[in-house]
Amino acid sequence: MSFFAVNYVYSPSADPDSVRPAHREYLRQLAASGDLVASGPLVGAATPGALLIMRSDRPDQVAALLAQDPFAAAGVIASRTITQWDPVIGVFAG
Repeated sequence: MSFFAVNYVYSPSADPDSVRPAHREYLRQLAASGDLVASGPLVGAATPGALLIMRSDRPDQVAALLAQDPFAAAGVIASRTITQWDPVIGVFAG
């Protein structure tokens, strides 16, 4: 299994607050299944967004899971990047 860093950029015209409870419940389910390792909003970023650390075999599996995020269905996510990440030091390092 590999780690993937996912960067969400939120749409400036979206209303994330109305969907946030469903979004967080979905992320809790991903965490319980082991697919999501950590997530949270980017504080002080020029463009509002979030960082998610996912665990998967392939980036297309990550994309498929995140396509089901209520934020995606509600148009909150303007863009998303999925980048394989190889931690060598710290709590995520093998």
